[in-house]
Amino acid sequence: MERKRTIVRAEDLHYTYEDGTQALKGLDLTVQKGEKVAVMGANGSGKSTFFLHLNGILKPQKGRILIDETPIDYSRKGLLQVRKKVGIVFQNPEDQLFSASVRQEISFGILNLGVSEKEAEEKVDRVIEELGITPFAHKPTHFLSGGEKKRVSIADILVMEPELMILDEPAATLDPKHARMIDGIVDQLSGKGITVLLSTHDAERALIWADRVVLFDDGKVIGQGHPEDIFRSEELLRQTNLEKPAVLRIFDTLCEEGILDHKLRPPRRVEELMGYIREKGIKQL
Repeated sequence: MERKRTIVRAEDLHYTYEDGTQALKGLDLTVQKGEKVAVMGANGSGKSTFFLHLNGILKPQKGRILIDETPIDYSRKGLLQVRKKVGIVFQNPEDQLFSASVRQEISFGILNLGVSEKEAEEKVDRVIEELGITPFAHKPTHFLSGGEKKRVSIADILVMEPELMILDEPAATLDPKHARMIDGIVDQLSGKGITVLLSTHDAERALIWADRVVLFDDGKVIGQGHPEDIFRSEELLRQTNLEKPAVLRIFDTLCEEGILDHKLRPPRRVEELMGYIREKGIKQL
C-alpha cells in the first residue's frame, strides 16, 4: 500500500494577538494529501487563526508549520511558493474580493504567479465554466449576490490549482439554495484530489462529507477521528457546543431499545439507517 503523503504539519503553534487574546496555545495537527477534513469548534476556538498560519498570512510566535515536510520560508519568494500550494477562501467574500470585475478578480492571483496571459486566460475560462460563473463573469463584483461572491472567491483560489484548499465557513450567511451549491463545489474539489480543510458548524454535513473531524477548543485540538466516532462522544460534543447529528441520535436510540445492534457500523446517511431498519423488518418498529 502506498504511504500517504503529509501535506501539512503544525507543531506546537502559539499565537497571541496584540490585544492579548491567546488564539493558539500549543496546537498540533497533521493533514494527509487528499484528505477531507472538517474543522469544528466554537467561535474563538482558534480555527480561523490556524488557517491564516497555513499560507503564511500569520507567522507563529512559537512552533512551526511544514508544507510537504518543509518549514514555511517567510521571505517573499518563500511565501509565493507556499501560496501556490495552499489557498484560503475567507468566510466573508468582502475580505477577499477587490477587483472591478469578476473576470479581473479571478485573473489577478494567477497572473501574479508568473503564468502567461494566454495560459491564465485558459485557466480562468475553465474555472468560470466549472463553477457556473459564466452568466455574471463580466459584472462588477460589488453587484453580485452573496452566493455569487462566494463562488467567485472560491474561483480566485481554484484557478491557481492549489494542492490544499482551506474554506472558512463557506456556506455561512447563504440561503439554503446557495449553501447546497457551495456544498456541491466543495465535493467537486475533493473529487479532483485536492486536499480540503473546511471549517463548519454543520455536524450533519461534516458527518456525511469528511474523512476526519478535528475539534478545536481554546486554541488546541481536543479531539479528532472518524466523524461517526467523534459525534458519538458526549464529552467532546459538550466541550465544543456541538449537537449529535440526527441520524446518529436515532441510531443510538434504536440500539438502546434493542431494535438495532450496537455492533453495527454507525450510519452517516439516513439511507444507511433505513437499510439497517429494513433488514430487521419494519414491523418490529
